[in-house]
Amino acid sequence: MERHPVPVTSHHTSDPRRPGVEGRSGVEHRRVTVNGVDLHVALRGEGPAVLLLHGFPHTWHLWTHVMDRLAEHHRVIAPDARGAGASAYAADGYDAGTLASDAEALLDALGESSAAVVGIDAGTPPAFLLAMRRPDLVRRLVVMESLLGGLPGAEEFLAPGAPWWFGFHAVPGLAETVLAGHEAQYIDWFLDNGSLGEGVDPAVRDAFVRAYTGTEALRCAFSSYRALPTSGAQIEEAVARGRLTVPTLAIGAHPVGRALERQLRPVADHLTGHMIEDCGHIIPLHRPDELLRLLEPFLTEHRNG
Repeated sequence: MERHPVPVTSHHTSDPRRPGVEGRSGVEHRRVTVNGVDLHVALRGEGPAVLLLHGFPHTWHLWTHVMDRLAEHHRVIAPDARGAGASAYAADGYDAGTLASDAEALLDALGESSAAVVGIDAGTPPAFLLAMRRPDLVRRLVVMESLLGGLPGAEEFLAPGAPWWFGFHAVPGLAETVLAGHEAQYIDWFLDNGSLGEGVDPAVRDAFVRAYTGTEALRCAFSSYRALPTSGAQIEEAVARGRLTVPTLAIGAHPVGRALERQLRPVADHLTGHMIEDCGHIIPLHRPDELLRLLEPFLTEHRNG
């Protein structure tokens, strides 16, 4: 397991105990130290574990509209990634391999010997690597609206070029300096585009803005983009050494569509692909009912095999 000890002061850009979305009834909040980083995790329900991994510009609040239903039959585990939300700022360790190690260590710390793992956006590569490394730990894998490094299959999506913000975020020190003082407008752009202009719950939006306000919060957020070459190499190494053997569900919407499914098809033994029509990038907030209609049967099939 890769370890990056990062003795950085813990912060609470959004206090999980305050009323509103953060303090929703039935959600338990814990702080768990994994790989030297103090992580905040939201927990709800009992049963087989389901680990939810968010992307940018998200926190655990991304799962607000799906946690209750999932918790009827599962123990839902929704952490803030290192450097995000109420988790500690970390100096490094934002590559997919280290984030996968964070997820593995978190499950161990919570006493879980197996889990279904659900990743979206920047949470997808760590979820994928965890399943590749630990098929004994990952019972089922769900991945959404992301690409897996440079694996073949995303050529059509990338034909016009990578999304503009990838390059902007990748330059060390630039984006956080330019955006300081304008974080809310920037986050709103992603939320509006990710919901096809329909917007998201104002309380969730406010939680995201709080989480990504300040140059240090932005630096942490953009560090995953700066680690993309490392993450891509980790993904290539993983598929060169083995196959994805756990049952996998790839869900597409706008704009990624079926690109992720196409990347997975040659390397996965048990892959199901679905498109959610008329749905933006932030599927759990934009079309939670449609997502649950796919997730619930897939996550419970483990009882039959």
